Amino acid sequence: LDLCLHPKPAGLVLQYGTAGFRTNAKQLDHVMFRMGLLATLRSKKTEATIGVMVTASHNPEEDNGVKLVDPMGEMVTPTWEGYATQLANAEQEDLLAALKDVIEKEAINMSQEANVFVGKDTRSSSASLSQAVLDGVSALGGHNYGLVTTPQLHYMVCCQNTQGKYGEATVEGYYKKLCQAFIQLTNNASNCTDDQKHLSVDGANGIGALKVREMESHLKKELHISLFNDGSKGKLNHQCGADFVKVQQNAPTGIKINPGERGCSFDGDADRIVYYYIDSEGQFHLLDGDKIATLISTFLKELLTQAALDLKIAVVQTAYANGSSTHYLEDTMKVIVRCTKTGVKHLHHAAQEFDIGVYFEANGHGTVLFSKAAEEKIQQLAENPGADDERKRAALLLQNTVNVINQTVGDAISDMLLIEAILAIKGMTIQQWDAIYSDLPNRQLKVKVSDRRVIDTTDAERRAVSPAGLQEAIDSLVKKYRQARSFVRPSGTEDVVRVYAEAETQESADDLAHEVSLAVYRLAGGVGDEPKPLH
Repeated sequence: LDLCLHPKPAGLVLQYGTAGFRTNAKQLDHVMFRMGLLATLRSKKTEATIGVMVTASHNPEEDNGVKLVDPMGEMVTPTWEGYATQLANAEQEDLLAALKDVIEKEAINMSQEANVFVGKDTRSSSASLSQAVLDGVSALGGHNYGLVTTPQLHYMVCCQNTQGKYGEATVEGYYKKLCQAFIQLTNNASNCTDDQKHLSVDGANGIGALKVREMESHLKKELHISLFNDGSKGKLNHQCGADFVKVQQNAPTGIKINPGERGCSFDGDADRIVYYYIDSEGQFHLLDGDKIATLISTFLKELLTQAALDLKIAVVQTAYANGSSTHYLEDTMKVIVRCTKTGVKHLHHAAQEFDIGVYFEANGHGTVLFSKAAEEKIQQLAENPGADDERKRAALLLQNTVNVINQTVGDAISDMLLIEAILAIKGMTIQQWDAIYSDLPNRQLKVKVSDRRVIDTTDAERRAVSPAGLQEAIDSLVKKYRQARSFVRPSGTEDVVRVYAEAETQESADDLAHEVSLAVYRLAGGVGDEPKPLH
């Protein structure tokens, strides 16, 4: 085993977080090689195919990153996240010992064959970095998938490990399954005009743009896509992409969109999506993950009622979900709403507890999970010759909905097809979708602190347990405003505390966010100047 191929710079320390490793591309060569080694060990251990995705998602072009994908297309387990951190940080001379340590702890049979799928995004550094992963894999056996979106890699790993039950483990198989389901769904839309079939897509100058191009022929003109920021000239994520749009509350540069027309933006590796439109007054309107989850869960709930299927549907949100969406779901739609800690893995896990679990982060990352039992009940009804027509039609729609969804992970392409199908079936404009509920005005701020660990939270990050007095301070500040809510949580990546506030008016939300920031600054060891008022 030649371990000196990709040496580690002495003293560099990195942490495997929610998104794997992510930093400037220049620092990642040794990490990639070692993740190739680790993925191979994970494959031998699970006796299954493991994925390695080279991407830094919505980060700037000069960054890159890597994350591992477990056998069912999910994120790797916390224990193995720990091994990843240990391997990445082992100095060159300790690498062999670190590898042996994992092999011993996990009792890995080294003669077991290994399968690893490696995917990469369009960053200039991705080619050489994914080669470093392959060097690690081929030191122990594996396979290269080339340019794919993150969700496509998750999907193909799942197909491979279900022996094709989930689908064919190729990009082509992915397009076929999703587009066929989409076309079946839109067949249920009465007299859709070409105008209504039109969608402008901002590809963030990333991999998603390439893949939408590849997919177009499979859509058989059922969806007319105008693709912008396709990577031919602009820089990845630069003034475009889902993150830019969500943060700036504005349309991306490089997109032409007429008043009232639908637009959407992917992020850099196409696992997030947000929608928007510009009204006749020129005002920009964003439809984020909360609006998407509401549209999808409403559609599914209506189909379950029509099919008379007794299945439990829930929407999983984080504390960042807009209060209006929570009220609408609970009070009007009578859907169970579950709140979890921030981070996709927490949402995914909670969604698995229901027959149908819809989860979206406000940033547009999300999907729908169906339990085995739910899928079977839907299939039985769809194939039941004795069932009445209305029930049967609903069951067939549900069946195609299951097939258009990528259940392994949030997927911009899959979510886009689902949303487009729902709007077509319901004959809804984007304005009507937006009007389901009105977002409460909100504000997010950051407070620099000397040590973010002094803040400890509970109740899905909605309440602070330490430092002493902070939650009491927040409670009394919230009482001053109407329809108000606020919470604070430590950042997962830097020494800052994130503050969220919402209230009846933007001015109230801004004032509340500022006052809570001051409380954090004073009680949690703020650094630098104290936070200035926004007005």
